[in-house]
Amino acid sequence: MKIIKWLTLVICFSSATISAKQIAIVIDDIGYHQRDLEFLSLPGQLSYSILPHTPYSQIFATLASQSNKELLLHVPMQALNGKELGPGALTLNMNKEQLQQTLGTALASLPQVKGVNNHMGSALTQKSQAMKWTMEVLKKRHLYFLDSRTTDLSQAQNAANFLGVANISRQVFLDNITTPEQLQLRLEELKQLAISHSFAIAIAHPYPETIEFLRHALPELTKQGFELVPVSQLVERKYIQLAHAEGKGVSAR
Repeated sequence: MKIIKWLTLVICFSSATISAKQIAIVIDDIGYHQRDLEFLSLPGQLSYSILPHTPYSQIFATLASQSNKELLLHVPMQALNGKELGPGALTLNMNKEQLQQTLGTALASLPQVKGVNNHMGSALTQKSQAMKWTMEVLKKRHLYFLDSRTTDLSQAQNAANFLGVANISRQVFLDNITTPEQLQLRLEELKQLAISHSFAIAIAHPYPETIEFLRHALPELTKQGFELVPVSQLVERKYIQLAHAEGKGVSAR
C-alpha cells in the first residue's frame, strides 16, 4: 500500500508521458563468458541480469553502467532438477542468516544493480519463508524483484507484496528454443501481450542465435511502434496502473 500511495503523487506527472506498447527484454545469465560483452552492442534499452562472482561480472557491469544500461543481479536459487547453481547460490538448507549474508555479499559485489531476479529457483521460490528473507534484503536496499517464473507455484511476488517490495514478473521466455522460427514466434507472443496489457517483459539468454536475432528484431520493434524500456520503468508503470485502479475503486464507492 505504501508503494501505491507514493505513486499516486506522481500519476499526474507520469501518466501523460507514458506511451502504449512498452517492452522490456532482460538478458539473463551474464558473466561466465567474454562473448557476453557483445550483447552490449545491441540497440535500445535492454536490461542485463548478471550472475554473481563470475569471471566477467565486474567488467560487464562497468561497461554496461557507462552505457546507461539497467542491471539486475541474477541470483542462483535451488531448482527442483538439482542442477549445479554456481557461486552465490541460495539453497533450501540455509537458515535466515546464511541466506541473507549470501545475498548481501552478492549484491555488494555489484552495487550498480537496480533489481534482482532468480536464476533457476523452481524449488526455493516455492518457499514463502525463504522468499520473505530474500525480500527483507531487497527492501533495505530499495531494489525491485523480477520473478523469472520458473515455477507456477512461486511465492516470490506474494512475499514481495507482503513486505512492500516493488515487483513484477516475466511473461515470455524468448529463446528456450533458438531456431529463427521459434524466436520469432515468441517475439510475436511478446508483442501481443504488450498490445493487450500496454507492456510486457521477456527474458532471453546470451546465445549466439539470440544476439543475431535481436540485432535485426529490435530496430523492427521500434518501427512497429513498440518502445523498449528498462525493467524498472515497467515496475513503476505497474504500480501507477494499480494506483489508477484503486483510485477508480474509491471514486466508485
